[in-house]
Amino acid sequence: MTQASWNGTVIADSETTSVVEGNHYFSADSLRWELLEENDRQTVCPWKGTASYYDIVVGDKTNRGAAWRYRAPSAAAADTERHVAFGGGVTVERAPSRLRRLFSGGWSR
Repeated sequence: MTQASWNGTVIADSETTSVVEGNHYFSADSLRWELLEENDRQTVCPWKGTASYYDIVVGDKTNRGAAWRYRAPSAAAADTERHVAFGGGVTVERAPSRLRRLFSGGWSR
């Protein structure tokens, strides 16, 4: 599992991500959409297309523009379609698998 978290809260959790330019793109169905609020910021990447941004809201804290997606990516960036990436202090890391925890003396169930 790869997880994206901020302010102690997991925002996305997925078995697979697409990695583009060092950023993990999480599929839309792996996101906790209730923590994301679309804002009006957009940027243009010459080879990926136009990015739309989201604020991450956890409790009373807001991380402005820390998530983005390409709604209509170019053919070269097709792996990012229906995916969201994170920046702005969001931690993205592989979570240890349950099987690995079992063999390392961790969880037994």
